[in-house]
Amino acid sequence: MTEATLTVTAPDELLQLFGPRDQHLRKLRQLFDVTITHRNGRVRIAGEGEGVSGAMRTLEKLLHKVQKQGAIGGEDVETAAVEEGAKVEPGAKLKVSGGEDIAIQHAGRRIRPRTEGQAKYVDAIREYDLTFATGPAGCGKTYLAVATAVEALKAGQIRKIVLVRPAVEAGESLGFLPGDLRAKLNPYLRPLLDALGEMVDYDQARELMEQEVIEVIPLAYMRGRTLNDAFIILDEAQNTTIAQMKMFLTRMGERSKMVVSGDATQLDLPRGVTSGLKDAIRRLHRIKAIGMIRLTGEDIVRHRLVQRIVEAYEETENTGASTRPRRSGVRVIGGELSGRSGGEETLDR
Repeated sequence: MTEATLTVTAPDELLQLFGPRDQHLRKLRQLFDVTITHRNGRVRIAGEGEGVSGAMRTLEKLLHKVQKQGAIGGEDVETAAVEEGAKVEPGAKLKVSGGEDIAIQHAGRRIRPRTEGQAKYVDAIREYDLTFATGPAGCGKTYLAVATAVEALKAGQIRKIVLVRPAVEAGESLGFLPGDLRAKLNPYLRPLLDALGEMVDYDQARELMEQEVIEVIPLAYMRGRTLNDAFIILDEAQNTTIAQMKMFLTRMGERSKMVVSGDATQLDLPRGVTSGLKDAIRRLHRIKAIGMIRLTGEDIVRHRLVQRIVEAYEETENTGASTRPRRSGVRVIGGELSGRSGGEETLDR
């Protein structure tokens, strides 16, 4: 048995080095087959000689990176470990623990995944810088992504949360709604605000939004931006076009995370227009550094009837009896897609 000790006295550096819920430490334990413990600013590594020395060098390298750039991600940990002799089989994914609480407590209760699928979803968000999640309504895609973002903000992992949604009209016109542009867009952004309200007090949320620490914006407002040290969530991604999805994904800056979620069965794009979410998953699913999660009806945690409703609709669709009406006048607000009556679409270049 060999032991080594690394001294880290700065609390912020320890927090970054260990990762959310000690995810980075668990990854290193698995890669080097060692035990890693911490007490009073001293990180103790114990195990076989080569494993201990490799884990020690990896931690030193990661600590230097934290001191230099302020944050590290799961990919940084794995890259540093491989450079120091850890072996990861091509295509193999490291085991991650599921079902843990998210480090947020609101109104006297802790937030945690409630199904195996939800646990894998949260673990994927923590492990990957970019995660795609698809699944039916009520399975926690938005809720858990927002919760994990708030957890990262409170832990100092990021400096900003950006919640994004495409503003898509489905047979109705925003122009007839009362109020200015903000008031017109509010109904489209309301689900994200509702999820945020489950984790942050109203006054605190309002203050963070005034300071632009938290932004809740329509997708079109992302154009031309580069977001560093941010946690960016795109909700209802099935209603993006291919061009919009590409635009969104390329907004990711240094030390940022992205979560893209959607439900392919709730599509509001005109007929013949390919969903940007479907297209992105097809193009990117072979990239190992991207998380891909598929939630199912078993992960639905809303009213017990919701699961039965989703199953009934899926059964109808599987038998080929489509009940989807033909839409006209459907367009993406502030984006690139606009629909004319009769199903004719134009793309603004």
